[in-house]
Formats: sequence, structure tokens, C-alpha cells
Amino acid sequence: MSYDNYRLLAFSRDGAVVTATVDAPPVNVITMELLGELQRMTTEVEADPDCLVFVFKSANPDFFLAHFDVSAILEFPTDKPPARGNVARHPFYAMANRLRSMDKATIAQIEGRVGGGGSEFAMGFDMRFGVIGKATLNQMETPLGILPGGGGTQLLPRLIGRSRALEVILGGVDISAEEAAAWGYLNRALPADEIGSYVAFLAKRIASFPPEAVRLAKQAVNGSIGPLDEGLQEENFLFQRLFRTPDARRKMEAFLSNGGQTREGELRVAELSARLAEMG
Repeated sequence: MSYDNYRLLAFSRDGAVVTATVDAPPVNVITMELLGELQRMTTEVEADPDCLVFVFKSANPDFFLAHFDVSAILEFPTDKPPARGNVARHPFYAMANRLRSMDKATIAQIEGRVGGGGSEFAMGFDMRFGVIGKATLNQMETPLGILPGGGGTQLLPRLIGRSRALEVILGGVDISAEEAAAWGYLNRALPADEIGSYVAFLAKRIASFPPEAVRLAKQAVNGSIGPLDEGLQEENFLFQRLFRTPDARRKMEAFLSNGGQTREGELRVAELSARLAEMG
């Protein structure tokens, strides 16, 4: 996958890790042009057979993604009454859903402000990391007389709970990186000089593990959104699939032979996992 013909996005590849960097001055507002590139990006990443981890970040240290272009919203047609339709055809919903459902780990590296549709886009990622003192969450739609229309009313409560989501959505207040991490919107809030190295470390670490295990583990976790019994059934089925792979047996045998299930080995199990990845 070459990721050609983008104006507002730049791509790099390090093995199975693909990184996209947005640069849409002055504040990375999601214009119709940028929306088109983001939609094409998620489609191409989803179809990339050599990508196992996808990282998205901004070239602007002050803004990850701002809100959707308000001037474009003002051009939306109003000549027909509102109607309930097939949300699978909603282009923004479909884009964010690809990030959640694709068989790659997706990571948002949020170093500045993220708000409105930019926040809803970020919520589609599997993981979000932000910069202490810089990353700021805001949903600014209600003060404008509208509401989050890119999935925010449904996704934010799932991340931070109903009451806090209402504070963010109804209040239009800024939420700091530290608060966002404590509430569950961010995985971690990190110093500015550490976020890049940590995200790179995590992405490479995930990419070093057996691809089928990464893909099916994400698929199993995605099943937790539905009824518990259905999620457990799916987890058990996927576990059985992986257990039967030669790669899994080889890794488990290596784990035991390298000190797994001993006191010393279990005290450094994360290090031991990294050594298993080096086996290839």
C-alpha cells in the first residue's frame, strides 16, 4: 500500500507500523477536503495487509484535530424534514467504525487540543494518548445550538460514563489531559518529551507479536460491547482458533523454557514477552 496523492496527510512505515500525520493549517479543522482524505486513509489502512498497527498524530503541537468545519455544516440541506436512516451509510460513522473494527491496533497520539468532530474521530481509535498540559478535550456543539453528530453522544458515555459525558457535552468545558486520562478518555497522559517515544515503543511492541493473535485479540475485545454471553462465546471461539496455530504453541513452549511460571520469570513477565517477540 503506497498511500499516494494526499495533500493534508503524510505517511511513514516502520515494518508493520504505519503512521499518518495530519497537517491542515492553521488548526486542523475537518474541512470537506480533509474529511475526504481521512475517509480514504481509513479505507486504505483497513485494506493494507502489511499493516498491523496504525498511529495517527498531528504536525501541529497545539491541535490534534479541531471540530468539523462549521461553515460546511451551515451548507447542509434543510429543505426536507429530519429522517431516521441507515447509519451504516453515514460517512463519518463509517470512517470511525473502520478504526474500531479493522484488524489492526489503532492509536491516536494527541499532543494538542481535540474537539468536536476531531474528538469523535479520536474516539474511534483503540487507544488514545495525550500530552500533559497540552492535550485538551472539548465538545463545543451544544453551545452552538447543535449536538455532537459524529457519534460523540454514544461513544463518549461508553468511555467516561454518562454523567461525565453530559458535563463535557452540555457544558462545553475544557477537559485537561490529566482529567481525560483519569476519566478513561485517554489511556495515559504523558509529558510532551515522552509521548512520541512511548507510542512508538507500544506500536513496535504490538507489531512484534504474532499478527493473528493481535488481530483476534482485538476482535474478541470488540465483542465486549454487546451482551456478555455473546462476548464470552466469541472469545472462547477465537481462543480455540489461536490455540491451534503453530505459532502459538511455539511461543508458549518458548515461554516455559525461558523461565515462564517460575518466580523469577513471572516478576519480569513483560520483559519475557518482549524476548518472545524477538524470536520472530
